[in-house]
Amino acid sequence: MAIVLGKPGVDGLSEAVGVLREWQYDGAPMQLHPGDLGWFWRFGAEATAAAVRTWSRDGQILAVGLLDGPGLLRLTIAPDAQREEELAQQLVDDVTDPERGVLPEGKANIEAPMDALVQDLLFEDGWNADEPWTPLRRDLTEPVNDPGVRIETVGPEQAHVLAAVHRAAFDGSRFTGEHWHAMAAGLPYADARGLVAYDDQGNAVAAVTVWSAGPGRPGLLEPMGVHRDHRRHGYGEAITVAAAAALQELGSSSAIVCTPSSNVGAVATYKSAGFQQRPEVRDRHRGAHVPCLLDHERSQMRSAAAVTVPRKTYPRLS
Repeated sequence: MAIVLGKPGVDGLSEAVGVLREWQYDGAPMQLHPGDLGWFWRFGAEATAAAVRTWSRDGQILAVGLLDGPGLLRLTIAPDAQREEELAQQLVDDVTDPERGVLPEGKANIEAPMDALVQDLLFEDGWNADEPWTPLRRDLTEPVNDPGVRIETVGPEQAHVLAAVHRAAFDGSRFTGEHWHAMAAGLPYADARGLVAYDDQGNAVAAVTVWSAGPGRPGLLEPMGVHRDHRRHGYGEAITVAAAAALQELGSSSAIVCTPSSNVGAVATYKSAGFQQRPEVRDRHRGAHVPCLLDHERSQMRSAAAVTVPRKTYPRLS
């Protein structure tokens, strides 16, 4: 049977989210997570459906891609098909031909599991390795310590609080309470939580959203940020510990996150919260390297900690 490139439409998003859940397992390479679609859902179901691509054979989805910007495809593949030659070649053919409606001409980035055959074929086709990212993982089989600050779970009434912290954590952010409501209405948010940390004076100082992929599977932090006026007080570590505890309550086997390796402080923050550093991963890029997203969102998409302070404050970046 031929491999078919498709756009799922709003009605097909449930199936795409479902297979992404099934493909998550401890020890898996860093890959597209249902939480990534959940975070994108802040733009609404129709926008999310328009950004998703699937590759199927005989009705079975073998690969899912998310167009996380005009020149960035975040791609993952069914575990038992990652070294399949026919699929890998079809993926390369589809992403390199603009007429097929995946990526436009010119500069582009593709994120894919590092061990997948598509990585090798893209390299042979002239796609080079981009800047490194650092995945981190925390095992959740042991109890998680108290974060040491007040943590509240966000509901509809607190959406504006989380949104305000997000805007204060990411320069140029346009995230609003309305975006939160759209995100919370999405399928993946049924297994997600938004958390806000408060200081002793009652100020909202940090926020995170966590996404479960179901019991016994890795959960994702996407995104985490510390308010620019409340950094260097340990709130990044505290909200990250709270995120791990929330995922544990949701039944996740582990918590995962990924941040640019150049953001040494973010890596240090996650490690201080009990996360273990894993081998670096790299996108494939075509053309001279430029950021594929033209605003702050590029760093958020892979859960880079939004604790952007001068590097002189390292190792603590919160």
